[in-house]
Amino acid sequence: MTPLLSLAGLTKAYPGVVANDDVSLSIAPGEVHALLGENGAGKSTLVKMIYGLAKPDQGEMQMHGRPFAPSEPRAARAAGVGMVFQHFSLFDALTVAENIALGMENAPKLRDLAQRIREVSDTYGLPLSPDRIVGDLSAGERQRVEIIRCLLQEPKLLIMDEPTSVLTPQEVDILFETLRKLSAEGTAILYISHKLEEIRTLCDAATILRLGKVVGDCIPRETTARDMAEMMVGKVLGTPTRTAVVQEDIVLAVNGLSRPSPSAFGMPLRDISITLRKGEVLGIGGVAGNGQDELLAALSGEMLSPPGMINFKDNDIGALGPNARRARGVLAAPEERLGHAAAPDMSLTENAMLTGAAREGLEKHGFLDWSAARSFAERIIEAFDVRTPSPGNAARSLSGGNLQKFVIGREVLQRPEVLVVNQPTWGVDASAAASIRQALLDLATEGAAVIVISQDLDELMEIADRFAALNEGRLSAPQPTSGLSVEQIGLMMGGAHGMEVAHV
Repeated sequence: MTPLLSLAGLTKAYPGVVANDDVSLSIAPGEVHALLGENGAGKSTLVKMIYGLAKPDQGEMQMHGRPFAPSEPRAARAAGVGMVFQHFSLFDALTVAENIALGMENAPKLRDLAQRIREVSDTYGLPLSPDRIVGDLSAGERQRVEIIRCLLQEPKLLIMDEPTSVLTPQEVDILFETLRKLSAEGTAILYISHKLEEIRTLCDAATILRLGKVVGDCIPRETTARDMAEMMVGKVLGTPTRTAVVQEDIVLAVNGLSRPSPSAFGMPLRDISITLRKGEVLGIGGVAGNGQDELLAALSGEMLSPPGMINFKDNDIGALGPNARRARGVLAAPEERLGHAAAPDMSLTENAMLTGAAREGLEKHGFLDWSAARSFAERIIEAFDVRTPSPGNAARSLSGGNLQKFVIGREVLQRPEVLVVNQPTWGVDASAAASIRQALLDLATEGAAVIVISQDLDELMEIADRFAALNEGRLSAPQPTSGLSVEQIGLMMGGAHGMEVAHV
């Protein structure tokens, strides 16, 4: 069969790094092809060239056997290439139909477009009302908006970047049924994900990149997830081990925490109670948009609380801001790494200073010690294998996974007594995810209490002592993870979508 898309010898270099080095691969019509690699392997650069966001320095591409060199995304879309990005590009205050119209070259009248949206959503099993305000949608529903926007263009090749990172298991099943239907109709899918069991379930073939080069390919169904991960990183992977013992000492007590969301489209917190002990890892799952950001803001001090709601070591800290809580030992790492956890245009040294000043002694008598800040940044880079030329590089210059390693490492190395992290391994490769999880377990071993908010159920099952589900701003009673199945947890997380919550 003639390939739908073929790449031959693609090379792309940026100052100080060769992002893609002589990359070749082909994708057949109807094929679901996985693109695998650790952070910094060159996956993003490769799909940017396919989608017209970057131009290769060498090599050539062909679509349907003819030269293919899109100068911009519009040209790629015209040639039949659609892309669903990891980060959504939607306007909260607009309707589904209005958002989709903004992404179309020649949008029809909204009434006609709304009818097409209904038809496509019904055809592919992605229920979505064109009249709903996007700010009221869950993360899974927002992803449907992005997918339907692509499907309205009738693509021959659909690129998907980490499409399941914000979905429950039930939503993943729905998405996979949609992708299988598209594949059966002849649409090729280039699928990027760090969730290797999903790759094994869905994909027909896989190409593995390492440091910008193709290092192998495989048939995922015939290859174990561990073997694929080790091909990606070029070494044998270890399994995170836990040696911490949960102690009796309560370090954090949250009592009836109820707060409005600072965002017009956010979720208020409703009567949340948590008891957290030294050495404990509490896992909190939930569909995105059910109060995760608000809970982290309340615990970190970005959102203040009335007296009696948040106590750290028997001291009320509800009225303390983030810096005061950090000084006492309550640290946090938010989900949005670029813009919230890190200032994009500041260097890694400056970003290390932003949260590490008090606990790392980076300021004295009002003066900032930049030499010490640089040394702290260098320790983070070395300990967490952050791929960057130097600590002087801007945060935005790092790949998403490498910036995530920096953000988590910056907090872990400050020796917190309580650490709250939201989506700690979002968008990082298998090796980096294992390292981050091990670092969190090591913190617990040293006596710290850790709250991990995550949509990755395997992650929570692997590292958490207890699990609770966050649903419409309410937190279920925490339960030991050893007695829960992934299916039960998935139903608990999906309660915001009207699914029956499992009784466990």
